[in-house]
Amino acid sequence: MENQDDLRPARRIRSFVRRAGRLTPSQQRALDALWPAYGIEFTGQALCFERVFGREAPRVLEIGFGNGETLVAQAAADPARDYLGIEVHEPGIGHCLLAAERAGISNLRLIAHDAVEVLETQIPRNSLQRINLYFPDPWPKKRHHKRRIIQPAFLRLCADRLEANGSLHVATDWANYAEHIDATFADFRDFTCAERREHDGDRPLDRPRTKFERRGLAMGHRIWDWRFDHSR
Repeated sequence: MENQDDLRPARRIRSFVRRAGRLTPSQQRALDALWPAYGIEFTGQALCFERVFGREAPRVLEIGFGNGETLVAQAAADPARDYLGIEVHEPGIGHCLLAAERAGISNLRLIAHDAVEVLETQIPRNSLQRINLYFPDPWPKKRHHKRRIIQPAFLRLCADRLEANGSLHVATDWANYAEHIDATFADFRDFTCAERREHDGDRPLDRPRTKFERRGLAMGHRIWDWRFDHSR
């Protein structure tokens, strides 16, 4: 007789930890009142962005937007493009919704789910002009490196979802992760490193400064920024 454990699907390695932060009353109000306007439920079915945003426009995806300050700032400053953010941390989502309401923007939508599953099932091929991945969890312990989101399978997925000549923007404040990023992209021919910056927070590459960047700088970390162009 087969062992029941052999019949279970292999457990997926998550690149994030779902933190159980406490929602403030205003964040809870935002989730209740503003999610219908800005939120997209995870269904596992491919999205039609023209219906989601009510227009045809270039699209930018930010993975793991934290409290949303960078995402909202970029969407507000760039009304010609549509922005989609993915995050699993509810207080951060609530904070982002409140910022979007204050900014009065309509070119922003949010999904509260695992980014890899969203990319796999909800984002159509060749549908994104740009993907932003700012300060992902560095998983600094060596035994946890397999949890880092920057892996060959993830890069293949991003390349498939980007338009021809689209770009993937990455930033980190961990030197070891920067080495990992350089090595992983070096072995992946579908992306070309168009620009790489190492700086002290004074030269961010086409992005606002983020909360996690400020935290890293306070710890004495340097900052690494890349723009990888999709060459298909």
